[in-house]
Amino acid sequence: MVVKKILVTDHPWLDLDVERSILEPLNIEIVDAPDGDEETLCRLSGGVFAIAACWAKVTEKVIRQATRCKIICRMGIGLDNIDIETATELGIPVTNVPDYCIEEVADHAVGLVLALARNIGFYHLRTKHSEYDLSAGPPMHRLRGRRLGLIGFGRIGREVYQRAIAFGLDVVACTPSRNSHGTDCEMVSLEELIATSDIISLHAPLTEQTRHLIDESSIQKMKPGVVVVNTSRGPLIDPDALKRGLEQGIIAGAGLDVFEPEPPDLSCSLYQSERVIVTPHAAFVSEESLIDLRTSTANQIAAMLNQEVPGNVVNPAVLSSARR
Repeated sequence: MVVKKILVTDHPWLDLDVERSILEPLNIEIVDAPDGDEETLCRLSGGVFAIAACWAKVTEKVIRQATRCKIICRMGIGLDNIDIETATELGIPVTNVPDYCIEEVADHAVGLVLALARNIGFYHLRTKHSEYDLSAGPPMHRLRGRRLGLIGFGRIGREVYQRAIAFGLDVVACTPSRNSHGTDCEMVSLEELIATSDIISLHAPLTEQTRHLIDESSIQKMKPGVVVVNTSRGPLIDPDALKRGLEQGIIAGAGLDVFEPEPPDLSCSLYQSERVIVTPHAAFVSEESLIDLRTSTANQIAAMLNQEVPGNVVNPAVLSSARR
């Protein structure tokens, strides 16, 4: 039997044992890219059956070089690093795993909200530097009754809603569909959410329409003392505008798990601020979520090899014409 090869462009976990346990019995060899830059991926993609990508960009050039590719798998939820248009033109199905870390990201977002509201990050830094001074912290407010605005109300946004109401937060959301998905969450316009929320948490996909959704103009319309949390995609926020909003006192604090660019320049004053909590794109991680993600991705590739329809195809029109 001819060995099929798949290219894994990048991965934050230490090994590919989970993937190998599923794919090697099917006579599939895994090519683990040493790095995810375009030149390397073009060099390695020539004869591969599948491409699996975490954060590396699977560009038009990479896809056109992969002349035998039958499937491109995004090892995650967002699809902004995959050139879906080119893949669709060439009849290649693109998949993602939209349900693997919903609880983890929701927990992380709420954790950042709590850490900012209770000055946990601020006091942690100060006490680690031998300062034990309650009065040094910014003003704190009771969570109950404060308004939390969710920009985006997909699976993760809805999980954040359920957690937030347990703390007594007044939760509103905005989403293009205005669909509350059977919850009691009030749907409002983006303008109203920005102007009335005490806490804003982002859960929107990155598109041309949502890039720099939080910019200089929107920050100027926020309530003074607002807290901003982003566990979705870094470019939803203009980092320079966020920095100025903090300096002007409009934004009291920020919790950031994603950045523009990524990784960020941590020497930047924005990330050095005591009022900004920074985590290294860790919201999706748990032992359980990574097993779910890696197993689902490997099974999508296995399904394609067996000429079955893989799960979570985001461009389903290609299935009738996918390259064989």
